[in-house]
Amino acid sequence: MTGTTPELACPIAPVVDIVFSRWTTPILWALNEYGRQRFVELQRSIATITPKVLTQRLRQMERDGLITRTYHAEVPPRVEYEISELGRSLGPLFASLADWSPNLDKVEAARQAYDDRSRGSAKL
Repeated sequence: MTGTTPELACPIAPVVDIVFSRWTTPILWALNEYGRQRFVELQRSIATITPKVLTQRLRQMERDGLITRTYHAEVPPRVEYEISELGRSLGPLFASLADWSPNLDKVEAARQAYDDRSRGSAKL
């Protein structure tokens, strides 16, 4: 398959790039769980995200159609973010991932076994 684009080699790759970029899932989860939020509320609900990164992700997600941004021309101005219908359509995907999450214990056990084997072979 010489010259095959990543999209043809793995047709879900573009979906993964959009949905599973570093901060998309926590932002979508927060907006879905808590509803419409202002920037500061959203930042508080995702405590480890910086304002710069949150701004970048919100802009990209709005561009992708996953969220909507509403500007209220009042004093002081108010901006609110909300998950869009397109963003909500990812619900079944996230539910499937949540169903798979009990396997994380197995992943951790596999990692531990691998690390133990790696440490054992490093001593040789």
